[in-house]
Amino acid sequence: MSVHQDFQRRPKLIASDLDGTIVAHYGDITQRTIDAFRKAHEMGVHIFFVTGRPPRWMPEIKEAFGIGNAICGNGAMLYDLHNDKVLEEWLIPVDAQLEAVNRLRTAIPQISFAVESHNYFHREKAYIPRWDVGLDNVGVERIEEIVTSPALKVLARCSQQELSSDEMLAIATVELQGLVTVTHSNPSDSLLEISALGVSKGMTLAKMAARLDIDAADCVSFGDNPNDFSMLEWCGRSFAMADGHPDGVKYAKGIAGPCEEDGVAIIIEQLLELPA
Repeated sequence: MSVHQDFQRRPKLIASDLDGTIVAHYGDITQRTIDAFRKAHEMGVHIFFVTGRPPRWMPEIKEAFGIGNAICGNGAMLYDLHNDKVLEEWLIPVDAQLEAVNRLRTAIPQISFAVESHNYFHREKAYIPRWDVGLDNVGVERIEEIVTSPALKVLARCSQQELSSDEMLAIATVELQGLVTVTHSNPSDSLLEISALGVSKGMTLAKMAARLDIDAADCVSFGDNPNDFSMLEWCGRSFAMADGHPDGVKYAKGIAGPCEEDGVAIIIEQLLELPA
C-alpha cells in the first residue's frame, strides 16, 4: 500500500490507538513499530498514544517507545507518560454517573457496573472483569453505594455476554443521548465504556493539536474500534485497521494492514518519505 498518491506532505502529528492497532492481541509490540514511531519523533512529528487504557496500564508503552504523549481513558485524561503525572482530566459528574446507571439498568436488566479513575477501580460483585484491572476489590452490591466523586469512566458489562458490545451500544446510544458519551473497544466482548458528555478521543486530540497550532489536515490517526472513530473522523488523514471493527471504514480515509502485520508501521514509514 502506498500513501504517496493521497498525501503531499509529511504529517505534523501522528495519533495512534494502542490495543489492536499497534499492540497485538497477545500484548507484543514489534520492533518495526517502535522504530517507525521513534523515527517520526526524531523528524519532529508530534506523537500521541490515544487509548482507552487508564494510566496504570501505560508503563509498558513508556518502556517500549520512550517518546510521545498520552491521552488516556478514551479522551478523558491528558497524561504525562514520562513523569507518570495526570495533567488534565475531563470527568463524569456524579449526577451523570448515577443517571446513566439508572437508565441502563432499566434498558438492559442483565447489566452490571464499575467506575474507574486514575487511582481507583470499583465494581459491583456481578461485574466480572475479563482481565487484571490492577486495582480490583471485592465489589459492592450496587455501584450507587460508592459513586461519590467524578470518574474517568463508567464501565457497563453483561458478564454472561447476553448481548454483544455492538448490541449494547445501540441501546445505550439512545438511552444516554445528551447525558454522557458512550462507546466500546471490543466487538467480541460485552462491555460499554462511558465518558463525560462530549468527551472522546477525537475531542481531546483536537484540543491538543490546536494548542500546537496544527490543523486537522496535518494530523494522521490509526484505530480499530468504535472508541477510535471520533479521531479517525477528525484527522485529515486516518486509517482504520484492516482487522478492526467493520464500521471503521465509514470514518477513516484509508485502511492500514493488520496489527500483527505491522500495518501502522508500514504507513508511517511511507509518510516519513514525504517532504515536510
